[in-house]
Amino acid sequence: MGRSRRRRPSTSLSTRLLVTQAIVVTASLATAGLVSSLVGPLIFHRHLVQAGGGMAAPELAHVEFAFRDASTIALAAGLGVGVVVALAVSWYVGRRLRAPLRELTRAAGQVAAGDEPSRLPERGNGRELDELASAFNSMAETISHAEDTRRRLLTDVGHELRTPLATMAAHLDGLEDGIIGWDEDLERLFRGEVDRMSALAHDIAEVSRAEEGAVRLDLQRVDLGEVIDTAIHEFSGAYEAKGVRLVTGTAPTLGLVRGDPARLTQVLVNLLSNALRHTPSGGTVTVSVHPAAGGPVHGGPAAQVEGVAITVADDGEGISAEQLPHVFERFYRGSSAREHDHSGSGVGLTISRALVVRHGGTLTAASPGKGRGSTFTVWLPAWPRTP
Repeated sequence: MGRSRRRRPSTSLSTRLLVTQAIVVTASLATAGLVSSLVGPLIFHRHLVQAGGGMAAPELAHVEFAFRDASTIALAAGLGVGVVVALAVSWYVGRRLRAPLRELTRAAGQVAAGDEPSRLPERGNGRELDELASAFNSMAETISHAEDTRRRLLTDVGHELRTPLATMAAHLDGLEDGIIGWDEDLERLFRGEVDRMSALAHDIAEVSRAEEGAVRLDLQRVDLGEVIDTAIHEFSGAYEAKGVRLVTGTAPTLGLVRGDPARLTQVLVNLLSNALRHTPSGGTVTVSVHPAAGGPVHGGPAAQVEGVAITVADDGEGISAEQLPHVFERFYRGSSAREHDHSGSGVGLTISRALVVRHGGTLTAASPGKGRGSTFTVWLPAWPRTP
């Protein structure tokens, strides 16, 4: 194996800029000097002869020497001034470039070391450097959010697994010590805990696939009325058992959307399940559909497109203003009621939002506050009308 070559330290950007400026100035003045020394005297001599035909040869030579001396002095002075100005400009520009680039290098080093990167100023360094700083700050925010999500994911997964593992470990210790015996109840308990952990693993994989866009969609023309009927039929028994009213209200004419009926049903099932879980007995959950302009299109009212909105509103626990921005994050449980609720894995809303985004729509949450209910709205682009 050959020896790895030692990397030579590279020169700084300001030094390279200085050398480049000096080369440009020197080349320009050298070209001007060659032209003035070779071509200039001939042209000057011809004009002298044409202007003063009776001039003696010694006088003519003296004038030409004076012209050459003046040209040489002018070029020398120009070269000196040009080099000095090039040095000054290169030093100034290099200094203006070096400071933000050093900040960027330091912040990038923090990212490489796994630390929280500093944010860079985005004004006063020129358009290109400001755009670079803005892009870096956006990247830093994304990395910071991803790291927070990763930490929370590990914490939540550990929390979700701790209870079933502790339960199984306690019963295994009892079996080993002969305190308890193996029976149908213990088998049912073990089976339930294993199913719970399997469901958790499935949900983690499902939400990862949904957020990465790896879920395959069978896109077709979908009548949302049929999707709602399917989801309500699946949950009507659970709502009756808990004593929660499930009310539906639809527009006279429902718009059609382009989507995967199975995935859209999954979204609505998740929303109905979430509403049932956080609505007490005697409460009401209302599902409604109506045409609505909007969607993930930026640019003001002129950029709005026709669509259909599905709202699932409940009068249950509600969501505080502090918790509202986090309800779609995986495993997020904000309120005390949610913390003590283990009937769901905490990724249903995350999966639902990712699936809706894959359909070109949005999923938003709104709530007046704790104890005042919440409303989840799915917006999907309408099926294009036939002209």
